[in-house]
Amino acid sequence: MAEQTLTIRIDKWLWYARFFKTRGLATKIVNGGHVRVNSNRIGKASHSVSAGDTLTFPQGNRIRVARILAVGTRRGPAPEAQALYEDLSPPSPPKEVEKPRVGARPTKKERRDAAKLKGFDLE
Repeated sequence: MAEQTLTIRIDKWLWYARFFKTRGLATKIVNGGHVRVNSNRIGKASHSVSAGDTLTFPQGNRIRVARILAVGTRRGPAPEAQALYEDLSPPSPPKEVEKPRVGARPTKKERRDAAKLKGFDLE
């Protein structure tokens, strides 16, 4: 007797693994054609996935790549959800340091800081 592999709908798995806050958001991303399973673009939320599949999809401002380790049975807490996949995403770019404003009027905080440096007490 051949062993049957467990499968689950992709929108449900993305929701179980807590990549999206609602199942409706996961469905919207999949139906928009933004998800790839094993480098093949899919367009239906009813597409079945199983352990070993690799998913590529956008999430916010970054591209996520995840290998499915387990199908899951419920949308549990975060540690349980993180056990469902292996994150293969490239590291996110470093955050940009806020540049000083040039030619703009100083903010209230900047004026207070300047006054403290000069020894004035504004309070």
